[in-house]
Amino acid sequence: MMRQAGRYMAAYQALAKRHPSFRERSETTDLIVDITLQPWHAFAPDGVILFSDILTPLPAIGVPFDISDSKGPVIQSPVRSEEQVRELVPIDLDKLQFVGESLKILRSEIDGKATLLGFVGAPWTIATYVVEGGMTNTYTNIKSMCHTAPNVLRGLLSHLAEAISDYIIYQVNSGAQCIQIFDSWGGQLPPHVWEQWSKPYIKQIVNKIKIKCPHVPLVLYINGNGGLLERMTDTGADVIGLDWTVDMADGRRRLGNRISVQGNVDPAFLFSPLPVLTDEIHRVVKSAGPKGHILNLGHGVLVKTPEEAVAHFFDVTRSLRYDTLFQGCVAEELEPVA
Repeated sequence: MMRQAGRYMAAYQALAKRHPSFRERSETTDLIVDITLQPWHAFAPDGVILFSDILTPLPAIGVPFDISDSKGPVIQSPVRSEEQVRELVPIDLDKLQFVGESLKILRSEIDGKATLLGFVGAPWTIATYVVEGGMTNTYTNIKSMCHTAPNVLRGLLSHLAEAISDYIIYQVNSGAQCIQIFDSWGGQLPPHVWEQWSKPYIKQIVNKIKIKCPHVPLVLYINGNGGLLERMTDTGADVIGLDWTVDMADGRRRLGNRISVQGNVDPAFLFSPLPVLTDEIHRVVKSAGPKGHILNLGHGVLVKTPEEAVAHFFDVTRSLRYDTLFQGCVAEELEPVA
């Protein structure tokens, strides 16, 4: 479950009071391990997701950042010039040892009882923070760079793609068994612009990982990806994550059966009466079909989500029996849309 460790859990809130800095919580090995295991101990999910942040590797390539309680990530010197791109360095994995150490400990702790997942941000999404200097609602600086400084932006995206590829390999070598790539802000682009400025760099990453770590599944998630589904199929990702605004049955028809899907219960359903949540889980699973589906939310767990609802989500999921749920159904062979 995306964001299964975090602010909705009482155990996390208690730990955060003792360690109020998010950077400390996400960059200290024993805290990372503790927070990562909180939902596993509470709910026993099939997947254990490393507690981290997509911006964690930035200092290792020469982009320092802070996190403000009011503003979120803050990058004091946004990268917008050719000179600044040249000053970026190859990723220094020694500066990310806390990630590797945490993954090794977690792999030992879960001892084969669950899958250990790592994750990264896609180059376009990371670049939005690096160029804008933090969070944005408009993306005007980076979008304008596509036209005013395309060579600078290409250089930045290429550097990020290489660094992120090496970071994924590092996570896998440290124990991660599956990697999710988050192009969180890719959905803010018109489809033809995403095709030009995000997709090639995702493919660059996927191609390298398929050579270096061919056994590791890659999940690609884009928030607001309803207009991009067909364009995502040839990125090379093994699984496409659907957000909750895409109808699962429609997403299946558009993607075909050659690629697996993940999702996509609306996180707001976790605030509903539990029988309503149960019905929605059943609806999504039936819409996805009897194979090639990872049940998940369509985005991360929301703040103030009742822990009882999260527990119910996992309990219902574990109780599903595909032989009865799809009894009498014949899997339809869907070809992906050309």
